Amino acid sequence: MPRLPSLPALIRHGCVALALAGASLTQAATLDDAQAQWAAGKRDQAIQTAEAGLKATPDDPRLRFALGTMLLEQQQLERARAIFTSLTEDFPDLADPYNNLAVIHAARGEYEAARQALTRALDLQPDHAQAQENMGDVMMRLAQQSYERALKQALGDDTALKVKLQRVTAFNNAKGSQAR
Repeated sequence: MPRLPSLPALIRHGCVALALAGASLTQAATLDDAQAQWAAGKRDQAIQTAEAGLKATPDDPRLRFALGTMLLEQQQLERARAIFTSLTEDFPDLADPYNNLAVIHAARGEYEAARQALTRALDLQPDHAQAQENMGDVMMRLAQQSYERALKQALGDDTALKVKLQRVTAFNNAKGSQAR
């Protein structure tokens, strides 16, 4: 018959569990604080709060993701890319870091890399609506590039190709102006 731990051992285990729960509550409070600061328009302060929280708990995926998102919205693309890349390495089964990494690739005109990241996001979470929309946008940019390359190499009547290129370019330009 297994022996029950002694009362002092139970108290020690209970204290460890409470300390771990407290750390989790502290992490959640830090994330909540950073998000509240962000929502209040205190962008720099929110980033500082998230960074300070990550010094205490560097492996917290939610806080890392929030910081990466904040940096992305502040157009600090290289820092955001580093965070999302490390999240995909540390948590390869999460779709959102791949989606946000794709946004960074697309912003840089790296549409094939964006497509690959979105493919991974959608493999992990096929019903990810934002990744689906982003994939559509990336595919339209890739289509434009393909039509441009085809037009440079066209030998015969390229009227239909020019129409396709004109349509996809107009769509992409309209989509780009909506995003601003």
